[in-house]
Amino acid sequence: MRTTVTLDNDVERLIWETMHRSQKSFKKTLNDAVRQGLLSTKVQTETTQFVVKSRPMGLLPGIDRATLSDIDSDIEVEQFKKTTSRLMKLRK
Repeated sequence: MRTTVTLDNDVERLIWETMHRSQKSFKKTLNDAVRQGLLSTKVQTETTQFVVKSRPMGLLPGIDRATLSDIDSDIEVEQFKKTTSRLMKLRK
């Protein structure tokens, strides 16, 4: 199939460098590059799906997992208050 393609300057340079290094024609070099690029994309999309392996957290009944970040924030605030209070006592 004949078609007109506009190449970016860096792509054209890469094609010409590869063409001279491999001693192949422009057409063969371009086809090989496009084929290799498309096949590597196909291989990347056919990778296996990432699966998260879950495990029990050992939480006590009544602890809502959705509010664990709130509990963490509350603990952080309490620790900040204690540290600030201690520093204020040292300043006096």
